[in-house]
Amino acid sequence: PAAPAEWRLPPVDQVLDPAVEVERSPDEAETMARTIEHTLGEFGIPVKVVKINTGPTITQFGLNPGYIERAGVRTRVTVRRIVALQNDLALALAASPIRILAPVPGRPYVGVEVPNTAKAVVTMRGVMEHEGFRKILAGGGLPIALGRDTSGVAVSADLTRMPHLLVAGATGAGKSVCINALICSLLLTYTPDRLKLVLVDPKRVEMTQYRGLPHLASPVVVEVERVVGVLQWAVREMDRRYRMFAEAGARNLEIYNRLLADRREPPLPFLVIVIDELADLMMLAPEETERLITRLAQLARATGIHLVLATQRPSVDVVTGLIKANFPSRIAFAVSSGIDSRVILDNAGAEKLLGRGDMLYMASDDSKLRRLQGCFVSDAEIDRLVQYWKYAARADKAPGAAGADAATPLGIPEPMIQPELWDQMVDPQAGAMADARDPLWDEAVALIREHRSASISFLQRKLRIGYARAGRLIDQLEAAGVVGPAHPSGSRDVLAQSDAAVAETADFKTRLDRVFRAPEGGRGDALPGAADARIGAAAGGLGRAGSPAGPTAGRAGVGDEDVPGRAALPDDGLAGGVGFDDGFAEDDVDDAIDDDPADDPDLRDGADPPIRPWLPGSA
Repeated sequence: PAAPAEWRLPPVDQVLDPAVEVERSPDEAETMARTIEHTLGEFGIPVKVVKINTGPTITQFGLNPGYIERAGVRTRVTVRRIVALQNDLALALAASPIRILAPVPGRPYVGVEVPNTAKAVVTMRGVMEHEGFRKILAGGGLPIALGRDTSGVAVSADLTRMPHLLVAGATGAGKSVCINALICSLLLTYTPDRLKLVLVDPKRVEMTQYRGLPHLASPVVVEVERVVGVLQWAVREMDRRYRMFAEAGARNLEIYNRLLADRREPPLPFLVIVIDELADLMMLAPEETERLITRLAQLARATGIHLVLATQRPSVDVVTGLIKANFPSRIAFAVSSGIDSRVILDNAGAEKLLGRGDMLYMASDDSKLRRLQGCFVSDAEIDRLVQYWKYAARADKAPGAAGADAATPLGIPEPMIQPELWDQMVDPQAGAMADARDPLWDEAVALIREHRSASISFLQRKLRIGYARAGRLIDQLEAAGVVGPAHPSGSRDVLAQSDAAVAETADFKTRLDRVFRAPEGGRGDALPGAADARIGAAAGGLGRAGSPAGPTAGRAGVGDEDVPGRAALPDDGLAGGVGFDDGFAEDDVDDAIDDDPADDPDLRDGADPPIRPWLPGSA
């Protein structure tokens, strides 16, 4: 592959549309100011408009409360009285909704925000050309073009200082446009050797334009079932980077890349994970999702891994307190109620936003809310940007889109994105099966056989390990046939009491597989899951048969209630149901396999076998 220096950033003036200025009449704002003073004066509240800030979407009027004389005493008008007349002001101005800041943070006046009759479009190019955006980029940060505030000043943010971002708002409020602006800001300022993206799009339509980008560490993830695997992979990548930093004596990604530059090695890229809809993931696996997101949010900042979460359902079961506590930087778009606003920002106000990019921004280093009009990025601009990077990748000017090909320097010979890790990311089940046996495997097996008890909490207590490691260990034990599937209480049966029993169980499962998954024309199961359950139950009976614990109260049986449909029996098929009791041995299955169906009177004339579940005492 070519050297990273051959990557060239796209020209902003050719990719993004120029800013469009909207002409506003100065008389319109002055007329509104006089209307505000007159309306409040009619209610006995003298005020003076001392400041007018005209933004792209709203105009903010700064009111200086006057004084009232009562019984010869001159007292200042309380701010509370101005707030109480909010609806009367909206009626007089013929504008709704209006928002009152009492007072404006850091200013000696009360703010009244009134929607503009003609709204201006905030272009990304105008924000990127501002000095604040360039300053963040020059400092080595990840600049994001947010929009313009109520004074029309361009506002940018540094993702490395956030260090993670939560975006929430109702449908159609501008959340997806904000995510596109964030991604485009990064694509316009960082080359693929310095930045990798993982995009999660459960809706399947929001991020399709970014397919084929050389910045992508993977294809766009659209299956919500695989997102947990993505987060698990990100945690492993975070741990791997920390090991690399410790080996090199670096404290964070900036220092580590500085050491790489001294050795003339390629830098370790930033990794930004964007999840477009958090609600779907929280519905599928809430506990695991919350745990993984929290761990990344707490630890991943120094490794250059950053999360951007978006949701259109800002409820307490989606944006939990634990997630919110680890995402100090938040953006709220228009929501339906003040309760939703408090879930996102811990303050009301988002319910009075206008939609279409109107947002409240809470920075991690500033508790004050800033009202912004977000940047708008058109589909044509995104297409031009993506086509530029696709052409650059096809021209073989840099490494491929799947990640760096060279070994990671400083004694850690692993590429940044490993193919086998990505296989685990998109298929968590495959990743769990591919893991090598845990170093505590032998100790765990000995404990389980000694106590004849197995559960995740049991391994946590006895081995003094975390939940995640105990969960992986119990999965490996189940796959090896040492323990059975989990009961509703979380406990598991101990199936194999010796190493020989483990091997015997695996061989027995193979033999049962030939019975329950007969070839075409033989006995089969209508649903694969039914066969899996029957094989597992039969194998479980075998494991318990060899257990020194003696007979168990429960019995594993394979009855026809497990079989949605039947096919004609082959010559070596099972005649009726097969039952397994406490004294079950492998010879019982051999007898069942060797039985001739013709000996069964119920199978004469080619009839299907009857529904005959196993009952206690039946033959």
